[in-house]
Amino acid sequence: MTIQRRTTTRITVDAERGVFMISVAAELAEMHPQTLRMYEQRGLIQPQRSPKGTRLYSQADVERLRRIQAMTTELGLNLAGVERVLALEEQLERTRARLAALEERSREMRAEMEVELEAARRTLRGELVHVPRGSAALVRAARGSRGA
Repeated sequence: MTIQRRTTTRITVDAERGVFMISVAAELAEMHPQTLRMYEQRGLIQPQRSPKGTRLYSQADVERLRRIQAMTTELGLNLAGVERVLALEEQLERTRARLAALEERSREMRAEMEVELEAARRTLRGELVHVPRGSAALVRAARGSRGA
């Protein structure tokens, strides 16, 4: 008796990698392939190209197509409105990234300032001389400065 073993191979594909031809992407997004061509012409989607020029859509592209369809069908936006929404979302993402970079730089600068402040404190502590209150030297120095 021969036992056959079944093996399963799982392949993970980067969501940004173009793997779907236009017919498959259109089916996944529930659109006509001509709609995808029109969206590309308007700049709403930018599929990758194979060496021979075939459009290759990624999973991220398919998700974007679904979002565009939802905005037009569920929200009633026209394509100009969709373009504006997508442009604003991209601007918002760039602003968030810039804010995160500025916050990180602010944390770095605060840490640098703390290091420098502590070094200055150590230097000052080394230069300060403790004189007990009411000591004879302090009293004489105070009287001498008044007489001058």
